[in-house]
Amino acid sequence: MRALVLAGGAGTRLRPITYTSAKQLVPVGGKPILFYGLEQIAAAGIVDVGIVVGDTHVEIERAVGDGSAFGLQVTYLQQEAPLGLAHAVLIAEGFLDGDDFVMFLGDNLIEGGIEDLVASFEADRPAAQLLLKRVPDPQRFGVAVLDEDGGVAQLIEKPADPPSDLALVGVYLFTPAILDAARAIEPSWRGELEITDAIQRLLDGGARVRASEVTGWWLDTGKKDELLDANRIVLATIRRRVEGELDAGSAVVGEVVVEPGATLVRSTVRGPAVIGAGTRLEDAYVGPSTSIGRDCHLARCELEHSVVMDGCTVADVPRLEGCLLGRGVVVERTVRRPAAHRLLLGDHSHVELAEG
Repeated sequence: MRALVLAGGAGTRLRPITYTSAKQLVPVGGKPILFYGLEQIAAAGIVDVGIVVGDTHVEIERAVGDGSAFGLQVTYLQQEAPLGLAHAVLIAEGFLDGDDFVMFLGDNLIEGGIEDLVASFEADRPAAQLLLKRVPDPQRFGVAVLDEDGGVAQLIEKPADPPSDLALVGVYLFTPAILDAARAIEPSWRGELEITDAIQRLLDGGARVRASEVTGWWLDTGKKDELLDANRIVLATIRRRVEGELDAGSAVVGEVVVEPGATLVRSTVRGPAVIGAGTRLEDAYVGPSTSIGRDCHLARCELEHSVVMDGCTVADVPRLEGCLLGRGVVVERTVRRPAAHRLLLGDHSHVELAEG
């Protein structure tokens, strides 16, 4: 069995972060989202992985390399435009070479990995096997309608009036039959070849399509609040590891990772939290559910329930929470007069200013 990981797409819901960074590399729990999927694929015993990339291919390739760090052999497959998941399957046909495969969306996180799912598929080998999760907003996803026996009866992509609350999780298992189905469909109203349409084609042709419901968490990290929630959930699983330097006036409370080269000076970190390598905290407080990237500088500030990417500076800001800061961001208080908020923001930025 092989794996096909989708790491293209523009990530429009995470702008402005994704103007300069691949959405699959935004960190959750101190690690790029994409890495969790690659680790779960390796844990399932799959070695050959094709990663479908788009405009951010240079960044993805730099981060993942040849895959050896994950115990994988990685092949990169360029998709000229985000033309749909079924289109991604078609451009990967040469790489797949007639084998069964798992398709994993690179910006999704699921609890517990895919080992049992892969074993179940290999034992029974339906044409397709799907993971489903009940969600409060199914119109945002592909949804499945089940028959009386629990089998898949119908699939619909992002329906305006959802007939079900069972969303398709971003993990699928296929036999090569999906390729013929993908070739037989037409682009949807979105101009994309939808994987839901290809699977529906299998159903209409009498093929077996099996589904199981995810009992643990499934995290779709497409928006800021979703990403921060995913960061909170993943951080709840970490174990204390303090390898950086703390002075006598600093304290680390609870499940906290302080990576090598990080320095705390008169600062407190209350977990769960991650402080990246090379980061310096001075007279700072970092609260629960916060991931700080590498080579950041936090001074005379408080930060909680946030994700801060590499190379950021936060200084003299009394209280920040619920923040997602992209790489190299500077947030600081100034003594310049006249007193005013001075902002330099990219497209689709969002700023909330407290009263007072």
